[in-house]
Amino acid sequence: MKARGKFISLEGIDGCGKTTLREQLHDYLKDKFEILILREPGGTEVSEKIRDMLLDVRNVGIKSRTEAFLYAASRSQLVEEMILPALQEGKMVIADRFMDSTIAYQGYGRGLDIEFLMKLNELCTGGLKPDLTLLLDIDPEEGQRRRNKDVPDRLEKEGLEFQSRVRIGYLALQRAEPDRIKLLNGGDSIIELRGQALQHMSVLL
Repeated sequence: MKARGKFISLEGIDGCGKTTLREQLHDYLKDKFEILILREPGGTEVSEKIRDMLLDVRNVGIKSRTEAFLYAASRSQLVEEMILPALQEGKMVIADRFMDSTIAYQGYGRGLDIEFLMKLNELCTGGLKPDLTLLLDIDPEEGQRRRNKDVPDRLEKEGLEFQSRVRIGYLALQRAEPDRIKLLNGGDSIIELRGQALQHMSVLL
């Protein structure tokens, strides 16, 4: 029987560089490990449809609790269909966002009850947590500058005050779980970020 694989998540506010780091890690590690790269929300046919609903700027009427439930539904599908089978096969799973995003965005960003969201996370993941979370921290103004040429999605349109609250949430999560959540300076070059990420991953592996 293969040993259980490792689960790594990448977190941070919009524009922090998660997606670029994800691609760098995949290119560096793909010849050494069996890797499954995922994004949240999304990653399965059902979850991608939920993603479209959540990020469509035309859906201005989605309530905060509804938003949280939609993210949870997408995550539940992703865990059962993709993440758990991959871990059971001994693969490394790297996810662009996971459960911490719910606490940061819907908790600190939207103002929903944190305990309620933690219970929701527990239900939709079956208790699954990443073995390692890499949190890319960046000033919200810098994140916005990086995204100036992009067409903003529904959450990205929330603005600097919202992103600042989300950042506060992420930093609070890191302080609460420093063994799992490792803080990276999102302002560093991608090569520096990749090196820091690989150092933390080497300890895990």
